Amino acid sequence: MGPKRNPRSSAQPTEAELAVLESLWDRSKATIRELTEALYPAGGASHYATVQKLLERLEGKGLVRRERRGVPHRFSAKVDRGGLIVGRLREVADTLAGGSLPSMLTNLVEADGLSADDLRDLRALLDRLEPGEGQ
Repeated sequence: MGPKRNPRSSAQPTEAELAVLESLWDRSKATIRELTEALYPAGGASHYATVQKLLERLEGKGLVRRERRGVPHRFSAKVDRGGLIVGRLREVADTLAGGSLPSMLTNLVEADGLSADDLRDLRALLDRLEPGEGQ
């Protein structure tokens, strides 16, 4: 029997879908044509069809919303960059660290080493998030 498939993983965008999301984050809302021009400045009909297909997939994953009022339809991201990062980190923790986010983060910090500035910022974040402190 193989490893369990994480149900969240199906909602994670591919690299091509991520490029579309990044373009939507930059603009808030856009049409297929606007996205095609941003992603493929010298593109043609095949690139338009590619962006259309990517938007359909993102919509199916619940990551993009389509405004059907008016023509052309406008698209916007349903998830912000931070929400996507959290989803990916949880998926990695589930896959590589038995679901333990602290274990994953500990390994990452110990392997990469942090600068003095990084350590200071991390300590400040932990102090701010500490339950019961300063409340």
